[in-house]
Amino acid sequence: MSGNKTSREELPDSDPEDSSEELTEVVCLESDLKDGQMMEVEVGNHSVLLTRSEGRYSAIGHQCTHYGAPLSKGFISGNTVRCPWHGACFNIHTGDLEEYPGMDCLPCHKVKIQNKKVYVSINKKTLRQEKRVKSMGALIPGVNQTVLLLGGGAASLICAETLRQEHFGGRIIMVTRDELLPYDKTRLSKVMNVQSDSILLRRMEFYHQYDIEVWLRKEAVSLDTDKKTVTFDEGLVQSYDQLLISTGCRAKALDVPGTKLDNIKMLETPEDARQIHAACLGHNVTLVGTSFVGMEVASYLINKASSITLIGSSELPYQNTLGREVGKVTMTMLSEKNLKFYMNDNVTEIKGVDGKVKEVVLKSGKVIPADVLIVCIGIKANSEFLRSSNIQLDQNNFVTVDKHMRTNIPSVYCGGDLATFPLAMAKNRMVNIGHWQMAQAHGRIAALNMLDKQTELNSVPFYWTVLLGKTIRYAGYGEGYTDIVIKGKFEDKKFLGLYMKNDEVIAAVSLNYDPALSAVAERFAAGKVITREEAESDDLSWLQVPRSTRSAPLNTSSLEC
Repeated sequence: MSGNKTSREELPDSDPEDSSEELTEVVCLESDLKDGQMMEVEVGNHSVLLTRSEGRYSAIGHQCTHYGAPLSKGFISGNTVRCPWHGACFNIHTGDLEEYPGMDCLPCHKVKIQNKKVYVSINKKTLRQEKRVKSMGALIPGVNQTVLLLGGGAASLICAETLRQEHFGGRIIMVTRDELLPYDKTRLSKVMNVQSDSILLRRMEFYHQYDIEVWLRKEAVSLDTDKKTVTFDEGLVQSYDQLLISTGCRAKALDVPGTKLDNIKMLETPEDARQIHAACLGHNVTLVGTSFVGMEVASYLINKASSITLIGSSELPYQNTLGREVGKVTMTMLSEKNLKFYMNDNVTEIKGVDGKVKEVVLKSGKVIPADVLIVCIGIKANSEFLRSSNIQLDQNNFVTVDKHMRTNIPSVYCGGDLATFPLAMAKNRMVNIGHWQMAQAHGRIAALNMLDKQTELNSVPFYWTVLLGKTIRYAGYGEGYTDIVIKGKFEDKKFLGLYMKNDEVIAAVSLNYDPALSAVAERFAAGKVITREEAESDDLSWLQVPRSTRSAPLNTSSLEC
């Protein structure tokens, strides 16, 4: 705790719950915390999140299991605390993960009230444990069911883990064309010299322990839903009882003369990221695309490349996603670092010398010198192998599913970037949202429904982008918004934007305004309308979490990226 730290006081020896296996200390007075409040406290120099809800005190790990955010700076609502950085949710009584993008649960500690003092006990054996894998089963001999997971991303991994958490005892096979086990793909455009081993979501030992088979470097080429079989590129045919299709998307290439030249890069894998990092050091870089990936790559290359030029097809970055207002702010942020923008323009030709990129010609007639050209212009669905099957695809070749993640074919599910699904908070409008947290939610919902545990998708989209070390957060679904209500100031790079439609808030964006976005996301998740009157009011109390005045300072050992 900060400032007025409580003096440490051990539980009296006569207390029947005292044990040599536990470290127990008084952390505060009973009156220090009111219902709906939380604070970070210390037990043996180990930080813990102490909460109170409906008169009940609970103590859990204090750092989000995703990237280590201090949960005391987040938002508490009912029995849930939501991370201030990326929106992961945890049950305050059990520490269980309730919403992604976290992977693991939090440790949970004993709390006792005695003589109007609050005591917290931590098991000494798990004193340094910051996360906890939820209890999982394994393969059970004699269970002859097979779940086949196509794709090695977030949806497949969470589907596999959920199946084992729910004690499915059959065979689980995850198949990916990647050379790596499932990894954190959100890191690739933020830390491009990343080592593959550092971003693995689980180690091979984990898959062995829980009997999850992982087949690397295999790609599905056809699906027969009548025979319930998938054929792979080397001729192997695998049968299934339940199938999850989560093969995702790939980067879209330019279709102009000159694309066969060397030093034209696209970002899909850790190896791509490392190659881009190495190729750009000290060189003139031109980058096509000014949405999430393109802008993050440009930001990363500042102080590494000799020059950086961005080409965008719209007037402003993020114009079709975050809107004009945010686009202006981000364009200014990067322009102040001497990045050049050519907007409302397109590449018409790439010219080279000795087989390497030398110039990029634009529709406007401008010619831009370039040693490296990075293409970030969108995605294409990895669904070619489905076109001869009975699986229903939409006009963009994404797979259509219902709110249970079911396709039009029994026993076949789809999740992740490849899925077009009904979004509950948008009145079940069919959407395609290619973001990490939503893919994880898809995997969980698919797994539960495979096991006949009827569960609908109700997650609120929550994603983020990092520019110049600053994180812009977004929650909700803002397509079709009519105007934005602003709290704070864009020019100060500290703001909350509330996207309005029909006098209701449908999405929100923030920069340096925590934990406001988590508060908005929690309102969306609860199905509570945020009216225009509330959004425009000067009273922002609904955005703030009530905290004890004795809460601890931010733990600066956790850095967001």
